[in-house]
Amino acid sequence: MTIATSADIHATAIVEEGASIGENVKIGPYSVVGANVKLGDDVRLEAHVAVSGHTSVGARTHIFPFASIGSAPQDLKFAGEVSSLEIGEDNQIREHVTMNPGTEGGGGITRVGDRCLFMVGTHVAHDCLIGANVIMVNNSALGGHVEVGDFAVLGGLSAVHQFVRIGAHAMIGGMSGVERDVIPAGTVMGNRAHLAGLNLTGLKRRGFPKDDIHALRAAYRDVFEGTEGELVERAETLNKTLQKDGPARDMIDFILARSSRRFCIPAA
Repeated sequence: MTIATSADIHATAIVEEGASIGENVKIGPYSVVGANVKLGDDVRLEAHVAVSGHTSVGARTHIFPFASIGSAPQDLKFAGEVSSLEIGEDNQIREHVTMNPGTEGGGGITRVGDRCLFMVGTHVAHDCLIGANVIMVNNSALGGHVEVGDFAVLGGLSAVHQFVRIGAHAMIGGMSGVERDVIPAGTVMGNRAHLAGLNLTGLKRRGFPKDDIHALRAAYRDVFEGTEGELVERAETLNKTLQKDGPARDMIDFILARSSRRFCIPAA
């Protein structure tokens, strides 16, 4: 067990032999840290936090009461194999959040990026891959193997089906049931969710140039409002003329990437 001398561990907390505790870590009353857990510098666990499994928590991440981090996946195929959960730096993980490690069938790892906010009661299932600056609002949930891009926002009580991809800068409306891939910067809502346009407000707030936003809107119209060919065929046609970078390029690359799910499209 490695515990930095500057760590502040409450007398009622349990830190199992083998855990690694960084500098200036604070572990509150009745929290439990497992033998294979690594807490980076300045991590803060409030009271009644459980961190278990092969879990690493990045520097300055703050975890609030009754969060359960790293416990066994909720997958009947899980047979106790060694798998891991990697959480980045500067995250806020609020009360009653649950995050599970990966499974053998999904690559063995669940990964969370930096500077994310997980509000009360949110759930990150096994084998999810979450980017940076993601916000999950109260009681939203990800099924297994879900991928979430940078700056995506998932509204309260929304649920994402396993293996779905959520593109960067996407906005998921509250109480939406998402069973298909959501394009980068797409806005979806409803049960089952449909594409309701682009998250232009989010792009503007993050400083995207007007020309990039105009190019994205034009590409969106060509792909989702076009009449010739199927959606992917229209994306392939546009792929030949688009510039090398920018949100329009990101959208086309996302559509043309391999996926096991179909795409959210506008309501008929």
